[in-house]
This record gives sequence, C-alpha cells and structure tokens, in this order.
Amino acid sequence: MKVMIVEDEMLLAMELESEVELAGHEVTGLAMSSDQARKQLASNRPDFAFVDIHLSDGATGIDFGRELASNGIPYVFVSGNIKKITDDFAGALGAIEKPYTMNGMKNALSYISAVVDGDETVEPPASLVLAEDAMTTRRI
Repeated sequence: MKVMIVEDEMLLAMELESEVELAGHEVTGLAMSSDQARKQLASNRPDFAFVDIHLSDGATGIDFGRELASNGIPYVFVSGNIKKITDDFAGALGAIEKPYTMNGMKNALSYISAVVDGDETVEPPASLVLAEDAMTTRRI
C-alpha cells in the first residue's frame, strides 16, 4: 500500500514513516503543509494517507482531508485533539489520538491496510476511533 504522511512535526512524521515501512508499505512522501501535500498528491497518488489536523500553515488538515475524500483516497486523522474534527469527520475513516504508541499505530495500520484491500471482516483496534463510532458518541 502506498501511504502519504501529512504531519508538521518532523520527528513524528519520521517515526510514522519508519513504522509504515516496517509494516511493508511504501511512503509516497512527507508533507508539513497543505500546499506540500497538494503538490505530492498531484505527482504521486497514495492508496491511503495519515493527516494531522494542524499543519505548518494552520488548521488546514481538515480541508486537505476533504480533498483526499473527494478524490476517493481513504485517510485517517492523527491528532492531539480529535475533538477538533468536524462532526462528519471530513470523510476520514477515523482518527488516532496523539500521543500514540507504536504498537497502537501498528495495529491501526494493519486494520487500515485490510480495509483498503476490501476486507470488511477485520475488527478495528482500540487505537483507532472510527468516524461512525465518533458520530454516534457525539449524538448521545
């Protein structure tokens, strides 16, 4: 699976890149701003993306996420405050809250990979808040 990482904290981006590659996936690129992310998207379409909400150019991750969704690219938010995600999750599959453990990220990546491959029988890990679960929780 080809994975794009959109994260303004370089150390976190590099750690996530390492985890993605250790899991046998290819990182198509790292972007720290929505502008960088758009340029990478235009040149190398990923199968999936991890997107932070707050990027180097402000709270633009949600807008970029909507662009991914409109292009049919599944993605997950990675954020220190998932409560800032819009009620509709901007088309994301879900979110992983920072700080995350490498084991939690590995489990989420395995689940995401299966879903992207069309396997709907896998159970989501505790480290991944699915969009539909978050919307149900917000309505209660």
